[in-house]
Amino acid sequence: MDIIHTLLGPDIKAGLLIILNLIVIESLLSVDNAAVLATMVLDLPKEQREKALKYGIVGAYVFRGICLLIAAWLVKVWFLKPLGGLYLIYLAFSYFRGKAKKAKATEEEKHVEKGESWLYKVTVGTLGNFWATVALVEVMDLAFSIDNVFAAVAFTDHIFLIYTGVFIGILAMRFVAQFFVKLMEKFTFLETVAFLVIGVLGIKLFSSLYTHFNEGDPVAKFIEGEKMDMYVSIFTVAIFVLPVLSSMLFNFPKRHTIDPRVAEKAEHVLDES
Repeated sequence: MDIIHTLLGPDIKAGLLIILNLIVIESLLSVDNAAVLATMVLDLPKEQREKALKYGIVGAYVFRGICLLIAAWLVKVWFLKPLGGLYLIYLAFSYFRGKAKKAKATEEEKHVEKGESWLYKVTVGTLGNFWATVALVEVMDLAFSIDNVFAAVAFTDHIFLIYTGVFIGILAMRFVAQFFVKLMEKFTFLETVAFLVIGVLGIKLFSSLYTHFNEGDPVAKFIEGEKMDMYVSIFTVAIFVLPVLSSMLFNFPKRHTIDPRVAEKAEHVLDES
């Protein structure tokens, strides 16, 4: 029993709820990330695409493994929390800004313009198109790995739960995310929900700036307390589960079939892993 408390914290139910949240968040983000990686290699010759994707997937595992090792250090550096919060808020803001520009999501929104990347411009002349693409894929992998750590830290300060969250991110790339590819084909609004949660987690992380300078304040104690972690976890589960149930029972939000090419790209990347 002591081992379980060590792994999940003093409140076992709260720990299990956090793990459930992390599985959902990491899996949905892995689907989105896989689709992005797939579009980045489309301009390569057919025989080079799978090779570039394999390098990218290896990079994803390596960077997540590194984040797993340094997660304990990241938690102790207090200013990384508000910075991570700003980063997550930026991700959510960028997504919803893109949604506002186009009422209907298109494949173009998922496409990463390599020609606009400074890294690609610098490396393509020296390394060639293939290795410049691989380098850009690895940079994207690093960014996705940072998302993985910050999302876990936003839920809890418990180091073993953070380790669990990062490890789930590794497993999600390989196993769980394929299920969510099928799920997102039926419930396209789950992507919007995921980024809404990312924004909420970003606000929670950024609030650590207040708690750091007002340690004895009752509001700061509440923000840093286990009840707040529980409320955020319940909110995350509810905001995913309730719309799906409502859509299944009342077709609200309405179900739309996404462009099958987007799902196929994501599933292909996940199969390659």
